[in-house]
Amino acid sequence: MEARFLTAACSEMQAVAVAWQVYGMTHRPLDLGLVGLAQFLPGILLFLVAGHAADRIPRQRILQACCAAFSLCSLLLLVFALEGIHSVYPIYLALLMNGSVRAFNMPTGQAFLPLLVPEEHFPNAVAWSASTFQVAAILGPALGGAVYGWTGSPAPVYACAAAAYLLALAFVTAIRVQSPQRPRNTASLTVVLEGLRYVWRNKLILGAISLDLFAVLLGGAVALLPVFAREILGIGAVGLGTLRSAPAVGAVAMAILVAHWPLGRNAGTAMLSCVAGFGVSTIVFGLSRNVILSLAALAVAGALDMVSIIVRQTMVQLATPDEMRGRVSAVNMIFVGASNEVGQFESGITAQWFGAVPAVILGGAGSILVVALWARLFPALRAQSGAPYGA
Repeated sequence: MEARFLTAACSEMQAVAVAWQVYGMTHRPLDLGLVGLAQFLPGILLFLVAGHAADRIPRQRILQACCAAFSLCSLLLLVFALEGIHSVYPIYLALLMNGSVRAFNMPTGQAFLPLLVPEEHFPNAVAWSASTFQVAAILGPALGGAVYGWTGSPAPVYACAAAAYLLALAFVTAIRVQSPQRPRNTASLTVVLEGLRYVWRNKLILGAISLDLFAVLLGGAVALLPVFAREILGIGAVGLGTLRSAPAVGAVAMAILVAHWPLGRNAGTAMLSCVAGFGVSTIVFGLSRNVILSLAALAVAGALDMVSIIVRQTMVQLATPDEMRGRVSAVNMIFVGASNEVGQFESGITAQWFGAVPAVILGGAGSILVVALWARLFPALRAQSGAPYGA
């Protein structure tokens, strides 16, 4: 948990610094979209290899290598900041490298959790693991924005991130796995592609992860937060960190509620309703000119999105045999990455064309439309029941 917390907090700290630095250099929403795209593209190219590696190589070793590589990426960003570069392209290069590491870290981390806890406690572990991530997503942006605002430079943020990634490496090394992964010795194109086939055959899993993909892809306002912080709400870098922390505040509250009061037999319906509510909250944020209302809208959006995260992760991990969890998690990672990073790119392009406010409002409306379509296309989602999600 400590390693997960540190890596998530570092990532969020760094994201605030990169976004504020890039937007300060160019003042173009499109460049904020390119920040997301730079981190997503490596995942598209590497997800099959990363998933197969997570099923073939001991997952703890992969996570150790990822922590060290994340630290190197932060050090590269630190060097660029200290050199006072005036072009965004070196930053994009560092983000491409960071995205390559994430392509291995995310599916491996998801597939590693079932090795640490008994199956009967896994849904609860997902809820608490998600809570840990969201607490990091609260503290990371707030700290990153505060340090950037106080120092006027991204360099201290990158330095802190590099050091914290190394501390995460120490925590990962100290983990003692209860049920060690058995390395698989077979390797073929058929084996590598099996994760895709498994998800395609299991329409319930396909419906759940694709719902998240399209709803968050359209409704994500995170990429445009620097625009709102600088030009609409006028709250600066410290305010940007607070805005970026707000969804995680709501997510933590929801994760704790779900951990104590499980969704039970209404998991599918709750997920659909909450994704629709996510779209409504996004629209409210886009229309708001009040800082308190904007923070509240983002917190509600984060809380509702957490329901989808818990249901999807529990469904994917428990329904997948251990020998395939890495490959299936890699497929899930691509859906999640597309919803977040490609969603940032989509938001950047839309904002460049129509403006930030119309882009957010249109995205929220699109999320609501996706829920209506998915409820019809995947009726199994409405009927999903049985597993005690978050119990």
